[in-house]
Amino acid sequence: MTRPARRRGGAGPIDVRAAYAAHGPELYRFALRQLGDDHSAQDVVQEVFLKAWRASGSFDPELASLRTWLFAIARNVVVDEARRSAARPWQRSLTEPQDVQLPPDGGLDDRVVDAWVVEEALRRLSSEHRAAIVQTHLRGRPHAEVAAELGVPIGTVRSRVFYGLKALRLALDELGVEP
Repeated sequence: MTRPARRRGGAGPIDVRAAYAAHGPELYRFALRQLGDDHSAQDVVQEVFLKAWRASGSFDPELASLRTWLFAIARNVVVDEARRSAARPWQRSLTEPQDVQLPPDGGLDDRVVDAWVVEEALRRLSSEHRAAIVQTHLRGRPHAEVAAELGVPIGTVRSRVFYGLKALRLALDELGVEP
């Protein structure tokens, strides 16, 4: 199930079988933990690899690792599946056995995947923009304190945060994160 694809990075096509072998079980645990439904989790994994196969031309290993790209797809598919399930709660009770168990706490949750995606997006920013965003938004430090530490005017820090956030939104969009 290998699909040749043209990519910006110039690497070869994605081997979906190898990607499934490497990441399929972890994607399944993530989906099961989020949805609590074995069949829905299986559907999510199938949908993730179908979307990955169809969009293999958009994968660029220079922008994100295959794992990060697959989990970004999985996050969106899980959200779609949860919405679909919420719209038709009666359907789940007809098709699902009642004794499905969630994986132990060692499984991934949405926060971990979100952190990976944000970290990947932050890597795409310039060091000045990244430092301004990390210090002000993630560490909660005042702009004046960051400006003094960096030895730049406070307006420069504000500008770096503003333009850094715009670049971060663009990077997240490239990774397939939906608002």
